[in-house]
Amino acid sequence: MDLISYADYAVRLVNTADLTRPVRDGLRDIAALRSFLAGQPHLADRATDSDLPELVALRGELREVFESVDRRETRRAVKLLTRLLVEHTIRPQISGHDDVDWHLHLTEEGGTAERYAAGAVMGLTVLVTELGIDRLGICQAAPCRNVFVDTSTNRSRRYCSDRCATRANVAAYRARKREGRPASGRRPLPGQPSPAPRRPVAQEDSSDHEPVRDRAERRAVAASERVVAGQPPSVILPA
Repeated sequence: MDLISYADYAVRLVNTADLTRPVRDGLRDIAALRSFLAGQPHLADRATDSDLPELVALRGELREVFESVDRRETRRAVKLLTRLLVEHTIRPQISGHDDVDWHLHLTEEGGTAERYAAGAVMGLTVLVTELGIDRLGICQAAPCRNVFVDTSTNRSRRYCSDRCATRANVAAYRARKREGRPASGRRPLPGQPSPAPRRPVAQEDSSDHEPVRDRAERRAVAASERVVAGQPPSVILPA
């Protein structure tokens, strides 16, 4: 079993709290908890009201680990994670089954909150020690503050989801347009004059004079906006 995969337990738990919409708490009651654990019936079926406060508390502690990394306080993040390892019982065992070589498992003892906490904390610890603490990130598409773990080869991930990445790209495009910069986002080199403003053209001829690159980017942004709005992208025919 790949223990790094357990780091997703931590990510999913932290992201049950939407900081931009507190009323959408994914752990607001036992029904919400069971819905959150729907993909793990061995945990969902045994969940009780007593598991809620434990998981809510763990959620806040894990959030602070990610926030510390985001503030570049890596020593504090490691200290917090180490404390969680001490507080939550983790019972590893060597297992061999289904013709698979001996490998490490976490035991299935304890209640739902205890078992979920063991997986989340262990997974995050293994990821930090094997891949690096800089793999923990917070979405850069404001106002979103969802967390993620970056498993990309070049450590380039900045957003929690494709949706947020698209939204950020649309916002950047609009900002460039407001600043009067080219759609490509390139600025003139030092000492070079700014490009002269385009001559106005008649309304009926505007589509013919619009640069092909700007027209293509405008159409791509329009399609991205539809995706952000939860609508299927329109079919765009070549110019």
